[in-house]
Amino acid sequence: MSIIGGLDVHRAQITFDWVDRDSGEARRGRITPATGPRLRSWLEQLPGGGGFAVEGCTGWRFVVEELQRAGFAAHLAEPAETASLRGPKRRAKTDRADARHQRELLEQGRLPESWIPPGWLLDLRTTVRLRKTLADQRTAWQQRIHAVLFRHGLPKPAQALLSGATRGWRERVAVPAASRQALAVALRQVDLIEVELGALDQWLAALARRQPGCRALVGAHYGIGVVTAPTILAELGDARRFAGGDQVVRYTGLDITVYSSDGKRSPGHLSRQGPEVLRWALFEAAKAAARPSSPDYDFHQQVKARQGGNRATLAVARKLARRVRHTLVALGEDAMAAPEGLAGPAAA
Repeated sequence: MSIIGGLDVHRAQITFDWVDRDSGEARRGRITPATGPRLRSWLEQLPGGGGFAVEGCTGWRFVVEELQRAGFAAHLAEPAETASLRGPKRRAKTDRADARHQRELLEQGRLPESWIPPGWLLDLRTTVRLRKTLADQRTAWQQRIHAVLFRHGLPKPAQALLSGATRGWRERVAVPAASRQALAVALRQVDLIEVELGALDQWLAALARRQPGCRALVGAHYGIGVVTAPTILAELGDARRFAGGDQVVRYTGLDITVYSSDGKRSPGHLSRQGPEVLRWALFEAAKAAARPSSPDYDFHQQVKARQGGNRATLAVARKLARRVRHTLVALGEDAMAAPEGLAGPAAA
């Protein structure tokens, strides 16, 4: 490589620090505004060849794509490990210091790199995270409905909250006009979210039938369905980068914390240091172990008797994480193959 540099990306500007190994030239400064066209124009002015380190925070995708388009190697730095290599903080942290730090780590071969997913998988990751956000918002609006009813001493509906019978019952109950308005608004929001979720679920099901990795996960693992399979694949990525099942469990954040001498982490809790949506998908799939037809039913019941149902489900989720890695590794390259003949998700 001729040029070695670091880029610190922010919404307003991109701070750069690079050196040319051949000529010894060194430059540092800022690229404003932080947009794709402006970065592309800046890269065109550089000598060809080389690589840049970019921290894996918000905005890294367009920077990596522009670097690759211009013929530069893109190195995605893992934020937490990169920060830890900075050592004790002796002076104020600046954008220039961050860019220089990344450049030095890359130059020394010490940069802790993250895996860069292919474009189609990044798009899928955006879709499954959008679905999780919508599902969380639906739950929040449903909780508001329950709160309004409870505030006026009304019983919890005997039937499903969104059923026709419950809707009719809510219209007949005596509540103040303001509370009736709150119920109506919440119900409309839930209905809108249901429409969006239906469209997303339909698209994810079509992808799960066409993508080899998703098909393998659905067919091999009890509890993983056409929504959770694409979610797991999108968030886990290339399973071959994990040396074993324990690494996958740590990546998901389902591992249990242990005593740490710095006193910043209490032992015996989930680390939660990993993709939240991946933990959710594995936990949802592991809930199926409570069914007698599940191959993990006996294990689930044994753990449940000792530690409770929630911990039993978490134990099954860890098993699923290890099995998922094994299934995807066995598929090899096919596990990451882009689905053919499937258009992107459309707005409902």
